[in-house]
Amino acid sequence: MTGGSWKLVLFGFAVVGLLVGYFFVQTHPGYFNNVDYLGALVLLQLVLGSLWHYEIVYFPLLVTFFLWAGMDLPFASVGMTARWLVLVVAAFAGFVMWMRERRHTYDAFHLVALFCVAAALVSALVSADTPTSLLKVLSLFLLFLYGATGARLAIFGRETKFVKGLLIGCELVVYASAAAYLGAGLPIWGNPNSLGAVMGVVMVPILLWGVIVARTRGQRYRCLIALLMAGILLYVALSRASMLAAAVAVIALCASLRRQRLLLQGAFVGVFVLACAAVLNPTHFDNFVSSVTSEILYKGKHETGVLGSRASPWQETVTVIQQRPWFGTGFGTSYMGEYAERGPLDLAPSKGGLYTKEGTNREHGNSYLALVEYVGLLGILPFVLLVFLVVRMIVQVCAWMRETSNPYHCAIPLAMVLLAGLVHAFFEDWLTSVGYYLCLFFWTLAFLLRDMMPATSPLRIPAPSPAHPRVSPHPTQTIVTSR
Repeated sequence: MTGGSWKLVLFGFAVVGLLVGYFFVQTHPGYFNNVDYLGALVLLQLVLGSLWHYEIVYFPLLVTFFLWAGMDLPFASVGMTARWLVLVVAAFAGFVMWMRERRHTYDAFHLVALFCVAAALVSALVSADTPTSLLKVLSLFLLFLYGATGARLAIFGRETKFVKGLLIGCELVVYASAAAYLGAGLPIWGNPNSLGAVMGVVMVPILLWGVIVARTRGQRYRCLIALLMAGILLYVALSRASMLAAAVAVIALCASLRRQRLLLQGAFVGVFVLACAAVLNPTHFDNFVSSVTSEILYKGKHETGVLGSRASPWQETVTVIQQRPWFGTGFGTSYMGEYAERGPLDLAPSKGGLYTKEGTNREHGNSYLALVEYVGLLGILPFVLLVFLVVRMIVQVCAWMRETSNPYHCAIPLAMVLLAGLVHAFFEDWLTSVGYYLCLFFWTLAFLLRDMMPATSPLRIPAPSPAHPRVSPHPTQTIVTSR
């Protein structure tokens, strides 16, 4: 069929589609008077329109919808439903586009991720709530499929633009959060732990890297102001896990780059400010120290120790693991059993209870213990291997920084976010909660880091491949795109 014939066929389909649409509008006018139907139509048009520039648009679109669903924003309930549609389209459309480009480069990391999905599927079959567990396995599969295919399109050949866009996005998020919390008094992130997780795991490591690699004084001051705001918001959240995660990432970044002086300068400024406060107003300083000790270290529970708030969910999780050690309780679902009838545990989430609204899960206080409970000691093996591979990539990036003292590499901010996330997950159970925006962001960056790893040695010249193209030596103070 010639090109002219194809144009006639397409024109005919367009005319028929318009006639069918007009007939449907005339016979079903009620659908177009309903806000929900109109919103769904607009969402569908937005998603389909984004496919035209999938590589550039879809990752920010996906993150935006997950943030919309998880934050205290207008129409958040709509976002909770829409995020799954966006994730489905992101996964399958990205898979098709990636396969068409013939850049099928996979390694052990992607294979282990597939084994994790298989292990989660096996555990779902023995769950007390199999339908719910299967849906959560499906969400994990979609996330890993997107990370292994569609997300990689976002960085292929444009790693520098992607990282710079990520840095600008972090600045905007911090400014908006500071205006909401410090200006208008609106807790848009919901509970303080979510605010702390975003600031400590994502914003602080990326913004500190932005300060280090800034090429102009204006860029450095802008990133520094955003970093200070993120630190203030982190203190406002009073989240110990987030503070620890941010501290580990900051120390690792400065130590790996041999920037101990920068670390000491930051510590000196903090100590100097506290010393001035103690001299000018000793009484207020004593009250401040007492408040910090009570609210941050002990969370108001001096009698139970520093980890008192985590001891109870950890012990309950260990008890459940002992009862169902091999295949677990089902991926994403907890064994409620005797705990559902215990008096001290309130099942109402609005009253701070440990159970979710679905009644199929509870707070664990540790992502790794939660995974063991979900999939058992047999199913946890691929997840352990996947986390090990993430840790190995982080160590390789830190070793490369230590050897070269070069901060200008796109892999560095991603590795620092992953490091902070792994530390934070030890105290919060979000690592495999796909509906949570931090989980989506963490695993997407993990897959992207696999393609952006620096060479193990600066003198080694790796063989070119579609996923890791060879680049020429970079000029001074420019960001290296990949190997």
